Amino acid sequence: MVGDFPTTRWSVVLDARVDPAAHTRALDSLLASYWKPLYVYARHLGLAVADAEDAVQGLFARLIDREFLRALDPERGRMRHYLRAAMRNHLADAHAHAVAAKRGGRERAVTLDTAAAERTVIANPVETPEAAYERTWAAGLLELAFERLRGEYADGTRGGPFSLVERYFSLDAISSYDELAPSCGMTVAQLKSFLHRARVRFRELVSEEISHTVDGPAQLEEELGYLRTVLYRR
Repeated sequence: MVGDFPTTRWSVVLDARVDPAAHTRALDSLLASYWKPLYVYARHLGLAVADAEDAVQGLFARLIDREFLRALDPERGRMRHYLRAAMRNHLADAHAHAVAAKRGGRERAVTLDTAAAERTVIANPVETPEAAYERTWAAGLLELAFERLRGEYADGTRGGPFSLVERYFSLDAISSYDELAPSCGMTVAQLKSFLHRARVRFRELVSEEISHTVDGPAQLEEELGYLRTVLYRR
């Protein structure tokens, strides 16, 4: 690691090799960012809804297994690449369904809210599994960053109306600054400054989310570039 680069999800997962208490922490960390891309990936591979859910459950159960963790190596690639390959291998395993169904003891069943993920599947039915996985990963990362931004306005860390930030970040057209500023009790200059600060902070949060999945500043810049590629891909 370089300087004070933050603890990564690789670090959390690898800690679980020797620390039983880290098992749950590792699972929660991975699940928050990767369950939806993995679910969409499985669905685009042809699995039914229930089978895709079981596949995600089973894969994470295996990931937290100590024997499985010993084989992990951050030097072999990005976390998202590793997990996609792990899912494909898991599905190819003749015992995959048995592993997914075995949820006792330390193998913890988790609740997957698949409604939004299913909308993603339906919206892009002919997309390749790999492209669907990457796109869902990118969208989920932005969603996590945006929810963190929402929390900062909600707890008072940042001041001003978050509803205005939401409107600005939405796909809907907004009024001109000249029309919008008076309704918000701001001058045009104040409104531009407020939205600029929100945009800058959002970008910082996106960078922080990506930093959790890479192993240093160089990889962070590469992933930020790749994120833009995925988001603007047509």
